[in-house]
Amino acid sequence: MLMKQGKQWKSICKGLILGTLLTSCMILLYSYVTPAVRLNMQEVPVPYSCAYRPARARSLPASSSSQGGACTPKVDVMFMKTHKTASSTILNILFRFGEKHRLKFAFPESRNDFFYPSLFQRTQVKDYRPGMCFNIICNHMRFNEPEIRKLLPSDTVYFSILRHPADLFESSFHYFGSVVPLTWKISAEDKITEFLRDPWHYYDPEGFNSFYLKNLLFFDFGYDNNLNPDDPRVEESIQAMEKRFPLIMLLEHIDESLILLKEALCWEMEDVLYFKLNARKDPVVSRLTPELRSQATDWNMIDWKLYRHFNATFWRKVEAYGRERMARDVEELQRRNAEMAAVCIEGGQPVEAGRIQESAMQPWQPIGEKSILGYNLKKNIDKKHRKLCRKMLTPEIQYLTELGVNLWITKLWAHIRELLNW
Repeated sequence: MLMKQGKQWKSICKGLILGTLLTSCMILLYSYVTPAVRLNMQEVPVPYSCAYRPARARSLPASSSSQGGACTPKVDVMFMKTHKTASSTILNILFRFGEKHRLKFAFPESRNDFFYPSLFQRTQVKDYRPGMCFNIICNHMRFNEPEIRKLLPSDTVYFSILRHPADLFESSFHYFGSVVPLTWKISAEDKITEFLRDPWHYYDPEGFNSFYLKNLLFFDFGYDNNLNPDDPRVEESIQAMEKRFPLIMLLEHIDESLILLKEALCWEMEDVLYFKLNARKDPVVSRLTPELRSQATDWNMIDWKLYRHFNATFWRKVEAYGRERMARDVEELQRRNAEMAAVCIEGGQPVEAGRIQESAMQPWQPIGEKSILGYNLKKNIDKKHRKLCRKMLTPEIQYLTELGVNLWITKLWAHIRELLNW
């Protein structure tokens, strides 16, 4: 028995050493290909709008928020992609719209995020030159408003999405726990329960990747996630966010959120159709007890303040839109999503990773398991829907590759994980 345990520990140690060496090599390689931040970069004003041609105006129904008339679809868009908030689903919507209308994306170089968790720098944008016009930016980043404003036109519409901090914490703990070393010393089988029992026994604000486990939303927006929740800078930051982001959506009300987005951008209903991407299979999803949920909320108190504030602004927007009108539009969105699922998805439901038939449909998985669901595309889809079905079901990494992003660092990391059986 002792010999068997010794072999297991020896195997684990070898894997960790090899993983550390390979990861170090990746970081070294990336340091050579990442463009240096040029402090004396020439400042060239970005045009007010990067709409390269007049967009077709569409009629709007009379409502409390818009009394009829017409509006022009917005094409300059900044989506602040937060973690574990169904943001990959929103990304798919933006990819499809941008590709359909031949818009210019600001993509990262060589990977699928803007060198997260460092603050965003416009030099991280693929092929960036001062004064260039970009319509859409939507990949993971740590928000840095001064740099964003030097990249995007003034008429850009900013929006993002939040999730209840207890649910987000549970999801982040599960998905990122294996890359947060401070969780490795938790010996209990139910690690999240043990962590929440006494978080400060395990948590180190300076620990590698520790931001994934405390106020992750606040961190994503570029702020200090370790502030005291009563620090006046917390409220100042929330007010600054409200000023910059006219729409903050809620995962728990994704359909209402997309209707508000459609209204804000003057898009059509077909533009916001979606399938849920990167969902976890049910047996893996942890159901937090009321006590654990309360503990997780208290531990992420800054995110809770953030969520409460924008939950209130969200429902004010719904009231302004009109409750009855919202109910009708949500019903239409759900009906059309169901129709597309019947046309596109084999079996009508997502399946486990091992049952996905095409490698092009395999979603990115957390280290050490295959817990993220994907889809099988139906055979013999009619020509009218064939392309749209494939686009709606394509995972983020594969879609980025289709759009011309060379993800060699992301793919190298994937091969290393396969080698180490992660």
